[in-house]
Amino acid sequence: MTGHVIGLNLGSGGLQGNIHSNSSLFSLGHLKRLDLSENDFRGSPIPSKFGGFVSMTHLDLSYSNFSGPIPSEIPHLSTLVSLNLSQYSFPVVPHVDTLTFNRIVQNLTNLRELVLNEVDMSSVVPNSFKNLSSSLKTLELSDCHLQGKFPESIFHRPNLRLLYLGNNYNLTGYFPESNWSSPLEMLDLSYTRILVDWHHLTRNFKSLRDLYLNNCSFVGSYPAFLGNLTQIMRLDLSSNSFGGQIPWSFFLNLESLVSLNLGGNNYVGLYLRNNKLDGQIPRSIFELENLHYLDLSSNQLSGNIIEFQSRSLSRLGLSDNKLDGQIPRSIFELEKVTDLDLSSNNLSGTVEFEKFSKLQSLMWLNLSFNHLSLSFNHLRNNTWPQLQLLDLSSCNISEFPYFLRAAPNLHTLSLSHNRIQANIPKWLLDLGKDSLGYLDLSHNSLTGTVGPLRWKNLYYLDLRNNSLQGELPIPSPSTSYFFISNNQFTGEIPPRICSLSSLQILDLSNNKLSGKIHQCIGNFSQSLSVLNLRNNKFHGVIPGTFSKGNVLRNLDLNGNQLEGSLPQSLLTCRELEVLDLGNNKIQDTFPNWLESLPKLQDTVVVTIKGFEIEMKKILTYFTIIDFSNNTFRGEISSVISKLKSLKGLNFSHNELTGTIPPSFGEMSNLEWLDLSSNKLVGDIPEQLAN
Repeated sequence: MTGHVIGLNLGSGGLQGNIHSNSSLFSLGHLKRLDLSENDFRGSPIPSKFGGFVSMTHLDLSYSNFSGPIPSEIPHLSTLVSLNLSQYSFPVVPHVDTLTFNRIVQNLTNLRELVLNEVDMSSVVPNSFKNLSSSLKTLELSDCHLQGKFPESIFHRPNLRLLYLGNNYNLTGYFPESNWSSPLEMLDLSYTRILVDWHHLTRNFKSLRDLYLNNCSFVGSYPAFLGNLTQIMRLDLSSNSFGGQIPWSFFLNLESLVSLNLGGNNYVGLYLRNNKLDGQIPRSIFELENLHYLDLSSNQLSGNIIEFQSRSLSRLGLSDNKLDGQIPRSIFELEKVTDLDLSSNNLSGTVEFEKFSKLQSLMWLNLSFNHLSLSFNHLRNNTWPQLQLLDLSSCNISEFPYFLRAAPNLHTLSLSHNRIQANIPKWLLDLGKDSLGYLDLSHNSLTGTVGPLRWKNLYYLDLRNNSLQGELPIPSPSTSYFFISNNQFTGEIPPRICSLSSLQILDLSNNKLSGKIHQCIGNFSQSLSVLNLRNNKFHGVIPGTFSKGNVLRNLDLNGNQLEGSLPQSLLTCRELEVLDLGNNKIQDTFPNWLESLPKLQDTVVVTIKGFEIEMKKILTYFTIIDFSNNTFRGEISSVISKLKSLKGLNFSHNELTGTIPPSFGEMSNLEWLDLSSNKLVGDIPEQLAN
């Protein structure tokens, strides 16, 4: 009614048609802000009457289907702070001539934002930009048909934060040669011919967060990925014909990186394993047609594995992530792949092993610990002669893969955590007599006896958690790790155990073994770190042959029928952390002399919040006092409240009297408190609310 409107926002308002010169819009002479963006003015010209808004500070006519020339009256808006005339480049490209643009530059001295994306500026001389307002923070000139040499002085602008020059194919120029400091946060030089000097870029653009350099011209044949750009969040280096290995050491330093595009290059390898990468794997990595090796293992990547464009992959590592979905078809076409590791993800589906038949170069294959179901039903005479490592743990397998009989070079085989119900076949015991070093058949339902073990170079054998019976098998002297717990083995330990001079871990627990423990066990102690004979039927005395300088850390003889006294040679076990001799028939005075062992931390059972928890090794940060189930009398001492790091306190089942000390409220780290079954009286102190 009065015309005193100072702001009008009709952006995305669904407006259509022309704006006529007699429109009531132009009677709003006090307008300071006008937004008509994202409408459809049907290709009509921008009305010249916009030049009459002499108080205008913000004018946005972007993407509203205006066409024709930018009116020469626009430079009359001398108070403009923000001007956005960007348009879609169809059906008719809007344009600005040199004279009008020069007047905009000269008159609009307060401009902080100038956005002219997709406006035809082919007739504008780039030198005109030299005179832009020193207050300018944003300059967006993408896809403007600019040509000629862009003035390097723009990079010196003291307040410029955003500079978008992308898709100006004939725009040339370069960074200033001298040192300078630019406050730029976003820079887009994609698809221009401006020479990019990586050395100057990394040294002088310390505030960059978004950097788009796809299809650019770099000084030199390849950018030296040096300098400190740790603040970069989005980086696009695609379509530059870079080759060789992807410079992973550079990208590892980009701590803030959330988006990376390296597509359209000639990279052959990418190693980014064991970082903290999350989100989905960028599509651009799958589109690298010349990729030879890719290792993104041990990150936190999620989503599906999509189809690889490269057929040149020789090594692919995606293990230990959160990837899901099915294995893509393209992986079964990688005829050159030698190492394939998809383990420890959430991959699912039924996979016929025959699908790997084209992968005749395979040396390492690891599919373990997913949600896959592997089947060997249609496997005919397929062999993988180069195979050295096969890990199919937790793959829902119900049979031994018979094709392995023709794998003469196999070094590592793991079929653990499956549902194989069978005897160990003779052909498996004959497999890789000279090559096999690692065998894990644990957590299955294997039955029967185990024949002679003939592997000459075996160092790791794991048969835990099965139903194997008969005499204990003894592997070759080269064995360092021998796990055979939770089976049904009987009889004495064969004397051949004394030939295993390289043993580091020996776990025979939870079987039905009997007889005496060989004295030679003590002779292993130069290498033996863990000895677990728990829950068997051993009798006799504990071997007294532990020698000086041994490295024994864990000795567990609990649940046997051992008798006699503790051997004094235990004092030589200076590395001993856990000693468990419970549930035997040992007759001795309490071994106070064990206190001289510097690292000994006995097994204890702690009642925490109503649950009994066996702690094999007391953690140093876990601070508790448990005086429960004694006959303590008298009042509870308030001095206990000075134990500020205390996490658990148990005085239950005693004969304590008096009141609960109010000072208990000072134990701010306390997680559980048990004073039950005593003779305490009085009020529960309100300080416990602390």
